[in-house]
Amino acid sequence: MKLRTAVLTSAVAMAAIAGPAFAQSQGDWTVGVGVGYLDPKSDNGTVAGAELSVDSDTRPIFTAEYFVRDNLGIELLAATPFDHDLSLSGVGKIGSTKHLPPTLSLNYHFPTQSKFTPYVGAGLNYTVFFDESSPLGDLKIDNSWGVSLQAGVDYQITDAGAMRLNVRWFDIDSDVRLDGAKVGEAEIDPWLVGLTYVHRF
Repeated sequence: MKLRTAVLTSAVAMAAIAGPAFAQSQGDWTVGVGVGYLDPKSDNGTVAGAELSVDSDTRPIFTAEYFVRDNLGIELLAATPFDHDLSLSGVGKIGSTKHLPPTLSLNYHFPTQSKFTPYVGAGLNYTVFFDESSPLGDLKIDNSWGVSLQAGVDYQITDAGAMRLNVRWFDIDSDVRLDGAKVGEAEIDPWLVGLTYVHRF
């Protein structure tokens, strides 16, 4: 929570000093490579009558964005698989899972005349769970569709390159099954804090 608050505060502060107007042009492409810290919310639902806890993870992330209008881009987020331990209150660790979070977003980049370019975005996330394991039996977590929201800021370091700091929120709610029977629902709803190098073509 402290990390998310610090990142959001920094993004708002940088946006405030950005000043008026640097445009992203229609037809531009950007590709980003960076690292993302995925932090599920603290209350992750109930499984088999006990509170579920899903731990955090850090992995490489990738983005590609095409500007359909000046300052308006369609972005695809990808990542290497995030790996999470699953725990139940009073029991401890009961298994693990991996997931991929491909997300398609529509982003608006505020025009400025400085090196700082803040932006906001909203989109659709499809979360794919796989490699579940548990000593309790055959553990499965259903894939999930949900909305995603984000805000961030780019800091231009070259004519074509920028460093991006952003925060995303994902709505991820998935049924949890053990040996084929539903035993609860995972309410993950994580925040993703990203630091990325973005190159414009």
